[in-house]
Amino acid sequence: MNDLALSLARAILIGLGATLTTDLWALLLKRAFKIPAPNYCLVGRWLRYMPEGFFTHSNIASAPQKSAECTVGWIAHYLIGITFAITFVALVGNNWLQHPALIPAIVFGVGTVLMPFFIMQPAFGLGFAASKTPNPTQARLRSLMNHTSFGAGLYLFALLVKWL
Repeated sequence: MNDLALSLARAILIGLGATLTTDLWALLLKRAFKIPAPNYCLVGRWLRYMPEGFFTHSNIASAPQKSAECTVGWIAHYLIGITFAITFVALVGNNWLQHPALIPAIVFGVGTVLMPFFIMQPAFGLGFAASKTPNPTQARLRSLMNHTSFGAGLYLFALLVKWL
């Protein structure tokens, strides 16, 4: 396997692991503190409406459900995590794969919060950076924590992939 294909395979595994880390973090918050986990079914609903020309909603939660929206949402969640990881590895280079460092992974993870703040939340009818939610500060902090856990997952799974 050439270096590019090996780096891509590693990035895919790291992306899967980092996304799993985010899901485990959400599960911990749900079980320990009764904080609801993100609803990836709404991501699927948003994506399922796109072929019909609907890219934004006044309130995605009140939009009629679509078939397979949960499956589509969860698949999209993991594909987005993989895409973020590939992007991260492309930015930091193969040296990081050989010598993973925590700080670049955390900084990148935190940076990925810009996607929901400026794309998904407005498209869902929640406003920029959840400004139209009942408690924008809480929503922002939850998003930031979730994306920080993704960054931690990038690092942890890079260590695991290197070890394998």
